[in-house]
Amino acid sequence: MKKRHFPLLTGLAMLCFAPAAGRAQEFKEQIKKEFAVPNPAAEVLAIYNLNGSVRVEGYSGDKVLVDIDKRISADDSDGLALGKHEFQLGYDQHGDSIIIYIAEPFDTRPHEWGRDEDWRQRDHNYDFNLDFVVRVPFGMNLHVSTVNHGDMLVQDVTGNLSVHNVNGPIAIRNAKGATTARTINGNLTVNYVSAPNGPSDYYTLNGKLEVTYPANLSAICQYKSMNGGFYTDFDNAEPLPVSVIKNETHRSSGTVYKLNITKRVQIGSGGNLFKFETMNGNIYVKKQS
Repeated sequence: MKKRHFPLLTGLAMLCFAPAAGRAQEFKEQIKKEFAVPNPAAEVLAIYNLNGSVRVEGYSGDKVLVDIDKRISADDSDGLALGKHEFQLGYDQHGDSIIIYIAEPFDTRPHEWGRDEDWRQRDHNYDFNLDFVVRVPFGMNLHVSTVNHGDMLVQDVTGNLSVHNVNGPIAIRNAKGATTARTINGNLTVNYVSAPNGPSDYYTLNGKLEVTYPANLSAICQYKSMNGGFYTDFDNAEPLPVSVIKNETHRSSGTVYKLNITKRVQIGSGGNLFKFETMNGNIYVKKQS
């Protein structure tokens, strides 16, 4: 593959969650849910997982079909009994949204997450893991996330995508919609059957970032990395002038200015802005063969 290399510059902060230790006793349950979707292109499925994988696949139906492998583990029978009693999932369907989340012992929805300090501070005696396999109508929009012990996979979904992980990789296949995909520790790979129909954002702190677009792509690519390079095999990629943004902060000792340097490449005649960022890994913008 013919590659073009462009220099990079950035700085990032690191976030890490430690995985939980293995447990001696275990309870398993398979959960199935079904939701009617009268207008998939206008609706959003949100999944807020914490421990475990999430796999979402598009199909030609008009329902969201959810399979969850639930596992609770503990050191002893008392801890396992507490986990079986306390742990609960939540399911909301209202307006244009279907939301699946952990409801107890704390709420994993973003606007509720910071309210459950009691769980973080007390000595809880069990762990839990949820592995999702979900089928959705092709055109549905997604907002799906997990944190530990799982991969994220989205395929054959043509709506807009928001896909998040922390300690694991993300793979998106056969997409079309505008995309936000972010992980901390893992590779991020995306493949499109047509160029995204809106601005898109791709980020991994520690991992390779690889996005494949159709050969007729026209876009502006903005990129940052500290310990990696930017590579593309698009012959019509041309570097644009460096953009410097000055941020001003007032302190008691005086005014501090921070300069953020942004590097950009135009592919074809330009168009939507696609942002790529990593710290420890290369960025690859590839052309479908």
